[in-house]
Amino acid sequence: MREELVEAVLQTAALVPAGKVLSYGDIAELLGAAGPRQVGRVMALHGAAVAWWRIVRADGSLPADLMQRALAHYRREGTELVFPSGGRRPSVPRVRMATARWMPEEGDFGRIDRLAAQLRRKLSAPADGIDA
Repeated sequence: MREELVEAVLQTAALVPAGKVLSYGDIAELLGAAGPRQVGRVMALHGAAVAWWRIVRADGSLPADLMQRALAHYRREGTELVFPSGGRRPSVPRVRMATARWMPEEGDFGRIDRLAAQLRRKLSAPADGIDA
């Protein structure tokens, strides 16, 4: 995995304030590079460097083992949760995306745009770093 993508994903994730979340797809869209699965892979391998519980699947969930660890963070930060009911399996909570999804403000968009532009430049540069 390209280090440039890892850095951009982690820097974007670090912007998400307490009590808010973004989905893997949100980060991919904001950066204009990669896709949700690549962002998820970055978070799986390197997410411990940031508040990993603030980056979730599009439906507000995380893998069950991570969700159990994330619950303490969500409760402390006041992140709104949904506790589905019914069915045979015990319900696993998820983040209420409608209210918890982070909407960046003007200054945040400026930082994200700079990260995205820097990522595009680095990804389009020749692998050996020498311009042709």
